[in-house]
Amino acid sequence: MGNVASAKEAVEVGEEPWVEARMLHLSEELRCLVCQNETLASSRAELANDLRVEVRALVKQGKTDKEIKEYLVARYGDFVLYRPEVKPVTWLLWFGPFAVLLFALGLGWLYLRERQKNTAQQALDGAQRAQADQILNRTGPP
Repeated sequence: MGNVASAKEAVEVGEEPWVEARMLHLSEELRCLVCQNETLASSRAELANDLRVEVRALVKQGKTDKEIKEYLVARYGDFVLYRPEVKPVTWLLWFGPFAVLLFALGLGWLYLRERQKNTAQQALDGAQRAQADQILNRTGPP
């Protein structure tokens, strides 16, 4: 049985250095859509290669960085941006973790306050102390 070797097609590299430089710059600001928290520049996924080719083509068409980002956001949503803009649609993404943390801290504070109230020792009056002594000093079955 012979070994089977397969080769991947090489990623297209632009002929103009300025196109490559802009494509690489944009790739650092865009997210790979299939990878976990990875930029388009650092991803080696097939889709990332396709997106880099698409970005390269848009750069060659003379589109500005803003136009390219707007095009990709319209096509793939805000998730494609590695650092999404702060706007009402992304408030939950930006401020949600802090809100959850503050909520958890508030619940913890309330829990500790209630627990402290419930465990505060109260002095027994004479009748309660006599009853407790009687229960504790019993010898025999109840």
